[in-house]
Amino acid sequence: MTEQWLVGVDLGGTTTKIAFLSKYGELLHKWEIPTDKSENGKNIIVNIAKAIDRKLEELGQSKAKLVGIGMGAPGPVDMAKGIIYEAVNLGWDTNTPLKDLLEVETGLPAVIDNDANCAALGEMWKGAGDGAKDLVCVTLGTGVGGGVITNGDIVHGVKGAGGEIGHITVVPEGGFQCNCGKTGCLETVASATGVVRLANEKLDSTSDHSTLRDIRNEKGKVSAKDVFDAARSNDELAVSVVGQLAFYLGLALANLGNVLNPEKIVIGGGVSQAGDILLKPVLSCFEQFSFPTVRTSTGLSIATLGNDAGVIGAAWLVKNKI
Repeated sequence: MTEQWLVGVDLGGTTTKIAFLSKYGELLHKWEIPTDKSENGKNIIVNIAKAIDRKLEELGQSKAKLVGIGMGAPGPVDMAKGIIYEAVNLGWDTNTPLKDLLEVETGLPAVIDNDANCAALGEMWKGAGDGAKDLVCVTLGTGVGGGVITNGDIVHGVKGAGGEIGHITVVPEGGFQCNCGKTGCLETVASATGVVRLANEKLDSTSDHSTLRDIRNEKGKVSAKDVFDAARSNDELAVSVVGQLAFYLGLALANLGNVLNPEKIVIGGGVSQAGDILLKPVLSCFEQFSFPTVRTSTGLSIATLGNDAGVIGAAWLVKNKI
């Protein structure tokens, strides 16, 4: 029999990424479809199943070619029950039996997990984790997600909320309001929107000249990329903002390191594309706050898989859980 393929799905609020992979984690075919959140998201899984069937037909392959389907979804997931809890940004405001729905619509064995957990598994398997079995992955995007892996397995917690790194409190008093209902969460200061929030706060509280002020006056707003670009050009205000971000992120990662002592902490997501201008000050703060043994044994690095991490991690679930 010819080699079978793994199916990885990264379910997002705007688009859904789908891929066929070899059992070794090689991306063979990948594509994406819009995520249809109309009518409380009732068409999401149906559309994924149809997209897989269309791709198989296009490639001249049958469903027998596929081992199973793994999916990363944005919300707390109970893997054992196959349920995602209240993924409101998808229109699912009640507990959704995602595993069962996937199996019914695709005709394939299915396994699900949180999307950030899948990204962590992807980086462990084929990315910056480089096979490390004890790893923390933090994703800095519109929000802040995270996945904690110990001895090769994701830490889920009792109701799927393990690894919610974005909701570690880093500003205990006077912090920004978070969508989760708390204030001072890491997500409010280390996400793309958090970087912009810090920059605007700094611009509003000072009259110092900055290219960021010029950009805001001209365009009406600044972006996270603007902040990092200005910091590379040694704009003092931008450097100060990046330093503030690095303090919060380095503190959170040091606390994670002190509790878990993973082999690696991998920083991914769109904000991580800033590279060394972000990593170097974060590493400095991490070293300031971490336990000496952690400081010398836990490495920090930038993720390498980009937007492919989620589908690769979802395929890992198929390879190892089905």
